[in-house]
Amino acid sequence: MKKLHLLGFVLLASFFTTSSFTMVEERLISNTILIKIFSHTVAEDIEAQNFKSIGTIDTQTGEVVFSVPMQSFEFEKALMQKHFNNNKFLDTKQFPKAKLVGKITNLSAIHFDKDGTYPAQITGELTMKDKTNTIREKGSINVKGKNIFVDSKFSVVLAEYGIAFTSGKPSTNINKSIDINVHAEFKQN
Repeated sequence: MKKLHLLGFVLLASFFTTSSFTMVEERLISNTILIKIFSHTVAEDIEAQNFKSIGTIDTQTGEVVFSVPMQSFEFEKALMQKHFNNNKFLDTKQFPKAKLVGKITNLSAIHFDKDGTYPAQITGELTMKDKTNTIREKGSINVKGKNIFVDSKFSVVLAEYGIAFTSGKPSTNINKSIDINVHAEFKQN
């Protein structure tokens, strides 16, 4: 009888290891993230890139977390980078990170185990400069084999995060809202 149970266990184990049965990792982590910011005014365009962010997605619960080191934004002009980091703008020494903690609200429509592009809706809390606001944004999740690509584009009103200029050059050179583009690559083992 024991041999029969052992044989059944071996057959079951070999089925799961040789079949096309696949499991999706529950928690995906990425440090292959590009975040771009862009501001357009008549005076000038301002753009920067950040390659140092970290993100996680829980494929079972839909929970997402992105942590963005603010001093890692790279600008074309050194003066723009200096202004961005100083205490009159983002004060990145005192507030070194921005963070998004949210959830994919249409998780049942996304198949992390099947190739395809899926629209994603995310609701969460975005914190910058110690100010937190609720956001509801759209994006896409593209599954290609074991690679998962997340893309989103949204705008942030600077005054909602304590960043506002009423006079001087910044008030005319920086748009009241900035565009943020996120491209993240996650790999499953």
